[in-house]
Amino acid sequence: MMNSARSCLLSLVSRKQLTRSRGVKHWIDGKPRRKHPVNPEIEDRLPVNKYISEGTRPDNRVYTWGYAELGALGNRNLLRPKNGKKPYTYLHRPMRLWFAELNKVTDVACGYGFTVMAVNRPDYKLFGCGLNTSSQIGQQEARAGHPLERVTSPVPITIPVDDPSIKVTAVACGRSHTSFVTSDGAAYTLGNNAYGQCGRQVLEREDYSSNATVHRVPVDRPVRTVTCGQDHTMFVTECGRVYCCGWGADGQLGSGAFDSRWQALPAGGDLEGERVVKVACSADCVLAVSESGDVFGWGNSEYAQFASVTEEQQLNVPRRLPLGVGKVTDVASAGTMCAVLNAYIVFADRGEVYVWGYGMLGKGPELDVSKEPSLIPPTLLGRNDFSPDNTPVSVVSGLYHLSVTTSGGDLFTWGHNRHGALGLGHTEDRLFPLRVSIPARVTKVACGVDHMAALCREYI
Repeated sequence: MMNSARSCLLSLVSRKQLTRSRGVKHWIDGKPRRKHPVNPEIEDRLPVNKYISEGTRPDNRVYTWGYAELGALGNRNLLRPKNGKKPYTYLHRPMRLWFAELNKVTDVACGYGFTVMAVNRPDYKLFGCGLNTSSQIGQQEARAGHPLERVTSPVPITIPVDDPSIKVTAVACGRSHTSFVTSDGAAYTLGNNAYGQCGRQVLEREDYSSNATVHRVPVDRPVRTVTCGQDHTMFVTECGRVYCCGWGADGQLGSGAFDSRWQALPAGGDLEGERVVKVACSADCVLAVSESGDVFGWGNSEYAQFASVTEEQQLNVPRRLPLGVGKVTDVASAGTMCAVLNAYIVFADRGEVYVWGYGMLGKGPELDVSKEPSLIPPTLLGRNDFSPDNTPVSVVSGLYHLSVTTSGGDLFTWGHNRHGALGLGHTEDRLFPLRVSIPARVTKVACGVDHMAALCREYI
């Protein structure tokens, strides 16, 4: 009897606790009644609130793969795995980066062993990870006076921008320096400045590991985008002019000379009067495409990149390249290979990728040298009877490999597969384009020497 009474008492206590936790005022006929009941006649018409943050939007995905030991993939668990597993030397398949789940990444760039991401946040606008021997991802210290030469997960880069409304709109990385552009048209650089690639005066014996100077480059017109070669930097202004600074021994500054300089000055030659929309360079061979679809080139031509206009191995002034492939919308320049994408025209067989130069050009072992643009068959890049509208929309190159992104969000890679940089699940070189398995729609790709990063959207 006492046990039964005790059970009833416990039941009453738990019922009262449940009532308080649910905001119930009292009980009627053994049923709880809420203090503010919902009118059943208007219940269906009440709004349904769904809460979602900017960091969990469907278009907020970043995947990384390739060489992992320097931390450029942004995943600390690869270098310090749990459960006694061995650290990863490389990752030959794309892995979803946790950092992008908490931050809205708007742009990404890969340097030589490091990665930099632009983020839409009011406080920190730039993050980086990986190799930091020249402070190319800012001043990162374990403690005062002890700079970190390697950072294994994304950390904020302090930049001289105080206005929270100003955003980083473009970012680029070279061998050991970084450059970015803000929404107010300003261009900044940081990292190694041994050749003036940061757009500031070269200081003898400057210690870059402990001097994370973020320098605003004095360009006399608003800058729209930036591209970094190996040791030089190119700024494209809103009016379409190209300003260059840094290493120029191969003519990659387009100044008519073979000298290096720290001042960012406009390239001349055939670019005079042209509105450039994009510049591409992974080493010292530069390609540019104008608003009208013409292609221009300057810099290193040791592998016949500019055989259509010169027999010399260096070209120190921009020249219009008579490629004969129609209107061009995108360009890519690797260490020894070049690629262009022409415009897609409805009811015409366009939207095609052409390659030339020396190396694994993407057409098998029979073609490793070409002085003229050679068409990659569209079927190798995803266009077939099942997806006839799947056409290439961009081409991007690393130092030893090339990649193509299609309108369907597919990514194709080929070339030298150093440390699994192609993302194909192995480390073997590939002579033909192959599709990278990413469970998302690829919108932008960044290529380093031996790693890659992809900015993606969800399929739904």
